[in-house]
Amino acid sequence: MGMQPLPPEAKKVFAGQIFDVYQWRQRLYDGSYAIFERLKRLDTVEIIPVTTDGTILMVEEEQPDHSPVIGIPAGRIEPDEQPATAAARELREETGYTAAEIKLWKTERPFAKIEWTVYRYIAYGCQKAGEQQLDAGEKISVLAVDFDRFLAEASKEQFRMQELTSDVLRARIEPEKMAELKKLLTIH
Repeated sequence: MGMQPLPPEAKKVFAGQIFDVYQWRQRLYDGSYAIFERLKRLDTVEIIPVTTDGTILMVEEEQPDHSPVIGIPAGRIEPDEQPATAAARELREETGYTAAEIKLWKTERPFAKIEWTVYRYIAYGCQKAGEQQLDAGEKISVLAVDFDRFLAEASKEQFRMQELTSDVLRARIEPEKMAELKKLLTIH
């Protein structure tokens, strides 16, 4: 998205549980000044798990502040944690599965006014390794789906990963993108 990093003079004016707010004095094109503002949060990971038999795992998640939604495993990258390590951890915690291989598919900065990167991984060769290890504020059910149901669920308005929805919808109208997505989500 071409967003510039926070300028060195930006000051944290609010520290929240998820978001911090930064402000700075910005010179405008006409020579005047205005206060600019940006949110900052921990980066996150999203994981599309593919099992050893080619099934894709999705999650139905409920948290105390919203109704159940369908998505894929996801979560925050802890300070000093590498994105791939966070992806493996979130996969294990939310689904009870581990992967033989985790590959970065893409990184995105979804919002210009939020300093936040989303790392999307494909987890291949996933196998059940134990029970879920959910946070107190999570209720998560694992859904095992085929490629067509994955496309259908990810295309719905209620699907919580909007950038992934965009990729899926683009694939549905561009045959070459569909071929790429199908290849990406196939057992290696």
